[in-house]
Amino acid sequence: MSNREDYLFWKLARIFTDKGYSLMHMSEDHNELWLEDTTNKHAQVIRLLRSDLDWGKKLQRDVHHSAVQAENIRKHLMKRQLNVLNIYISMHLPVDEFESYIQRPIQVNKKTLLHSVIIDQENVENGISHVSKILNDDITIQLNDEYEDQDVMELKSLVLKNVVSKSKQEQQFFENGKPFFTYVFLAIQIAMFILLEMTGGSNNQENLIRYGAKFNPLILEGEWWRFITPIFLHIGFLHILMNSLALYYLGPTVEQIFGRIRFVWIYLFSGFAGVLASFLFSSHLSAGASGAIFGCFGALLYIGAANPKLFFRTMGMNVIVVIIINLVFGFSVSGIDNYGHLGGLVGGFLAAAIVHFPKQHKWFTQIGALLLAAIVTGGLLFMGFNNESPEVINGLAQQKLNDENYEEAYKLLNQLVKKNKGDAVTYFQLSYSEIQLQKLEKAKGHLQKTIELDPKFHQAYYNLALLYANEGNFTKAKELVQKALELSKDKKYEELLNKMNQAS
Repeated sequence: MSNREDYLFWKLARIFTDKGYSLMHMSEDHNELWLEDTTNKHAQVIRLLRSDLDWGKKLQRDVHHSAVQAENIRKHLMKRQLNVLNIYISMHLPVDEFESYIQRPIQVNKKTLLHSVIIDQENVENGISHVSKILNDDITIQLNDEYEDQDVMELKSLVLKNVVSKSKQEQQFFENGKPFFTYVFLAIQIAMFILLEMTGGSNNQENLIRYGAKFNPLILEGEWWRFITPIFLHIGFLHILMNSLALYYLGPTVEQIFGRIRFVWIYLFSGFAGVLASFLFSSHLSAGASGAIFGCFGALLYIGAANPKLFFRTMGMNVIVVIIINLVFGFSVSGIDNYGHLGGLVGGFLAAAIVHFPKQHKWFTQIGALLLAAIVTGGLLFMGFNNESPEVINGLAQQKLNDENYEEAYKLLNQLVKKNKGDAVTYFQLSYSEIQLQKLEKAKGHLQKTIELDPKFHQAYYNLALLYANEGNFTKAKELVQKALELSKDKKYEELLNKMNQAS
C-alpha cells in the first residue's frame, strides 16, 4: 500500500470529523469508516474505503453492497431520504470497465441515494473536487509525494483520539447522575391514587376536588395550590397505569441528562404549565401527570434546539414520532386534556432552556427563556383570573350555588347578564338563585330567556312549570312540564304532571 493513499484516507477522515461528522462504524483493519452527520442534507452519511481497486466487477459488487448498507442505515435513522457519499481511495483505477458503476448515483427504494467517487494517485485533485461538489463545501488538501509510516500513524492516532474523545463527551452528556426523583414522583402519585381509592374513589369528582384536582371555580376563589396538586392525582386505574409507565421509562432519561435538581424543576414547572393551560382553555375538572410527562418530552426537544447533531443522531426522530402520535391520539379521543399536554410540552422546553445542561451555560439563552416564561406565565394567569366568559362565570357560580351562597351567585351572574354576555346556562343559574332569594318574577323572566336561547333546556321548562303551579296556573304549568317530558323522561317530571292531573 502506498503511504500517500493511506495518509489521504486519514486526512479526509480528519477533515470530515472536524466538520461535525461522527464515527458510526470502523472495520477491524481500520480501512473502512462510516461517518454520520444527519444535519448535512447533502450527505448525511459518508463511507470512506481505503482499498486498491483491481477489477470493475469487484467495484460493482462493493457499490451495490454499500447501497444496501446505506438503506439499512436510513431505516435505522428513520429518515425519509438519505444521501450517502461513498469514497474509494485507491492507488490505481480498475483495469477493466468501471465508469458505468459510479457514473450515476444508485437509488434504493427511491429513498436512499448513493454517490460513489474514486480518488486514485493520478486524479487526486479531480476526486477531491468531485467530493467538494457533492458536499457543496470547499475541501482542499495539500499532499506530498511520499509519507513515512510514522506520518500516517500520527495522523491516524490523532483522528482516533478525537473520535474517542468526542464519543466520551457525548456519553457524559447522558450520564449526569443516577435517577432518584423520578421514583419519588412515581411513589407519590401511586400513593395518592391508593388514598383516593380508599376515601371515595379516584373517579369520584367530589373526592378529586377534595384532594386538589384542577377545578377552575376553586382556583378563581384563591386556591392557587391547585396549579400543582393535580400533577399527583389520577382518574381511574388506566390513567395511573399509563402515566406511571410513561414516567418510569421517560423520567430516568431526562433526569440522567439534566441532573436531579434540574429534573425536579423541569417536571414541576411543566406540570404547572399544563394545569395553567388547562385552567385557561378548559372548564372541565382534570388531574394527572400528563402535562409533566409531556414536559419531559419538551426538555428532550430542547436538546434538539441546543445540540441538533447529537439529538438527531441519538433519539431525535423517536422523540418527535412519539410526541406526534400522542398529540394525534389526544385530539382524536374524547376526554383527554390536550391543553394540558401542549402546555406541559411548551413548559418543559422553556424550563430546560432556563437551566440548560449541567456544567454548561448559555446565559443569553437562559435569561431570555426565563423572561419569556415569566411573561407568558404572568400573561396567562392574568387572562385566566380576569376571564369573564360565560363558561368561567357559570362554573364559579355553580360552585357558589352548591355551597348555598345564593347572594354571591346572583351578583356574579347578574353582572354577566348586564353585559349581555350570558348564555342559556347563565340565565338558568340566575333564575335558580332568584328562586332561592324569592325574586320569583325575575326568575320567571330569566327561565323564559333560557328557553329562548336553548329550546331543548328541559330543566328550564320544569322549573318554570313549578313557578306557574305555585301561582295556581296549572294549565300553563301542565303545558310546560309536558314539554319537559318530551325532551327528557325524568321521573320527577312525570310525578309533577301526575300530581297536577290529580289536583285538577
